[in-house]
Amino acid sequence: MIKVGTCGFPISRKKYYEEFNVIEINSTFYSIPDIEWVKKIINEAPENFEFTFKAFQGITHDVNSFTWRRSKIKNYKELKGKVGYLRNTKEVFEFWEKQEEIANILRANIIVIQLPNSFKDTKENIENAYNFFNSIGKKNKIAIELRGWSKENREKICKEFDLIDIVDINVEEPVYDSDIKYYRLHGLHEGNRLIYNYDYSKEELNRIKEKVLKYNKKDSYVMFNNSMMYENAKEFLELIKNV
Repeated sequence: MIKVGTCGFPISRKKYYEEFNVIEINSTFYSIPDIEWVKKIINEAPENFEFTFKAFQGITHDVNSFTWRRSKIKNYKELKGKVGYLRNTKEVFEFWEKQEEIANILRANIIVIQLPNSFKDTKENIENAYNFFNSIGKKNKIAIELRGWSKENREKICKEFDLIDIVDINVEEPVYDSDIKYYRLHGLHEGNRLIYNYDYSKEELNRIKEKVLKYNKKDSYVMFNNSMMYENAKEFLELIKNV
């Protein structure tokens, strides 16, 4: 099955629920939400609506990242060296427990873990990553975006822990052929630069459709994360309606 949605709500939640069947909640990356808000979200959604969500930056990003300003954690700079980069620390594992709680309430099939480009496949980072995934077990299905790793090391860790290799299918193909695929479409890629302010052409959307169908096994998530995410997601739904 091909599932189409956006990364974050580009329109009102009520309208979104009427037009799509899946959403990736992004606000969970910036700060850990109040549990009452999470319960409200699941209670207002249709019964068969599906949520995925992006894991909190305290698990993935060092406090040097500008995104920490939105974390709602006072004195977050004091956490330097203790959070992010899948570090095997008390703080990181406590943050992960919160993600598991959110996943349980949302009945989320997938938690998205996005690592920054600065998280390279060094010996230390690889060791931290393997230890992290060994520690958290396989309670939740994980889709991981390893922007700074080689294809070889991405394939190894995804195969070891049965992780979903997140790619922008318009740019590259997944390195690990898991039953579930997860694509995040960010817009235009110019070298190492991402231009989110982008509108996919019909030709590009058709090309994306063919690639998605090529690798589709059990489920494929096609999640738009560009400025025209709402319009492009609707167009893509139209393209696959007879598939």
